[in-house]
Amino acid sequence: MSRPTDDIGTRSDTSRAIAFSDAVFAIIITLLVLDLGVPDVPPGRLLSGLLEQWPSYVAYLASYTYVAIVWLNHKGAFNRVKESDRGLHWVNLLVLFTTALLPFPTAVVSHALQEHDQQDQRVAVAFYALIGALLCASWLAFFHYLARREDLLREEVSERHFPGERVRALVGVILYATAGLIGYLVAPLAGLVIFVVLPVFYAVTSAGLHQVPFTRRTAHRPAASGADDQRADG
Repeated sequence: MSRPTDDIGTRSDTSRAIAFSDAVFAIIITLLVLDLGVPDVPPGRLLSGLLEQWPSYVAYLASYTYVAIVWLNHKGAFNRVKESDRGLHWVNLLVLFTTALLPFPTAVVSHALQEHDQQDQRVAVAFYALIGALLCASWLAFFHYLARREDLLREEVSERHFPGERVRALVGVILYATAGLIGYLVAPLAGLVIFVVLPVFYAVTSAGLHQVPFTRRTAHRPAASGADDQRADG
């Protein structure tokens, strides 16, 4: 339920929060390219040096894609918010903070893959998983705040939306923690597979978990069955 608030002086529309967030995302994406560099190789070995840097290219593509997906999720969330308050600004800053960390563990994983040391690869995968779990935890805080502050949301927003979004964030926390443990204790490659799958999940569900076609069909199926029963009884 909506509740009265005494922080009217801190309320504002979402335009400044969105503009600031978009600027941060743009800077993060721009800085990602700095991890790419000219290989230090003797004359005549440039091609092989460039090819040997393939983990850096994969890391750049992965980070760029992940930041883009975070931006899509951020856009989808703020499309449902009519105004911001101090608390929402703080949880939004937390999301931006953890997103800005993504290039760092990505570069660490890229370096470890190029050095071919399995112990370093285990540590790198565990480190990436830690940052990924923190990012999902920041989204969990963001969604939890909006789930409790219906007075900040647009009237047409379903009361189930942000409580459902908490499930998406919690899935990320659990799976990143699992990937870190598997990557460190079992095999780094197994952890990397989960790192690839999770952004795909968040891309597909960027408009909200209940907006996914499969879940929408599932949600409507009982109602359709009930209507068929009524027609049969008639």
